[in-house]
Amino acid sequence: MRQLSQLDGLIAFVTVARHRGFSAAAGELGVSSPALSQAVRQLEQRLGVRLFHRTTRSVALTEAGEQFMARVGPAVAELFEATESLDSFRDTPKGLLRLNAGRVVAATVLRRVIPPFRAAHPEVQVEVCIDDGFTDIVAEGFDAGFRLGESVGKDMVALPFGPPMSVAVVGSPAYLHGRPVPKKPADLASHELIRYRFNTSGQIYKWDFVCAKGQPLVYETHGGFICNDSMAMLDAALDGLGLAYSFDIAVQEHLDAGRLVRVLQEHSPRHPGFHIYFAGHRQIPPKLKRFIEFGQAMLRPQPARQPRHPAAR
Repeated sequence: MRQLSQLDGLIAFVTVARHRGFSAAAGELGVSSPALSQAVRQLEQRLGVRLFHRTTRSVALTEAGEQFMARVGPAVAELFEATESLDSFRDTPKGLLRLNAGRVVAATVLRRVIPPFRAAHPEVQVEVCIDDGFTDIVAEGFDAGFRLGESVGKDMVALPFGPPMSVAVVGSPAYLHGRPVPKKPADLASHELIRYRFNTSGQIYKWDFVCAKGQPLVYETHGGFICNDSMAMLDAALDGLGLAYSFDIAVQEHLDAGRLVRVLQEHSPRHPGFHIYFAGHRQIPPKLKRFIEFGQAMLRPQPARQPRHPAAR
């Protein structure tokens, strides 16, 4: 008969594997790093294989660890979800809500929602992992992620979470001074474009536009500055390095303050907005369900007030 402590070792292993380190994993589980390390060591001894490569600077899964994580990770996640589902019998959801989000959605939508949500539900801890890539949220142990609706996998449930948006090409007044303002995408040939490189593929992001009669156009960018961070692109635009490609909700504050100027607006594609997505084959944990309901209610556009008729005064 297997001992209960073996289950503790599996939980320790999966948590360390997700965080790629003992300190963050220990913080999530509420135990000390030495205790967590001991639990993993005992698990390795029982299994007779090494699961992690450990150095003073990093922790990485071995080949055996990768295979073990692929089998054990989903099972442990199901165990946690089964436990958390019992929260539906209580008045308030509890636990750690792990979210994966790109930098733009984190700096705009989540920045608006999380503070009041935490104030209303202090027993729910919220962890946000900033990631502009296409992370497998199930494999990495996230409760949910955020993407544009059209880029969510078909095996996921995606719900609107935020207002509709449009693409915004922006530059600083200092950069545009003395330069011709682009009127159509072809005019970008004479401009410096701030470029974005994907971490995973190494490819440079191409800019999408809408041309005459609504025809789409993909523009191959060029320019002397490249980065892999969407908000760093805006900083570069503010610093006068060139034109940046972002979303209107990310640049509106700078536009209102006059720090940035928008160009090519008539050629800007529109998007239905960010979506929160999660695995469709699992029961929604109460903490996630409450967060979705809270955020959607908060972000829902408010109807414009109708002016009162003078006779009604």
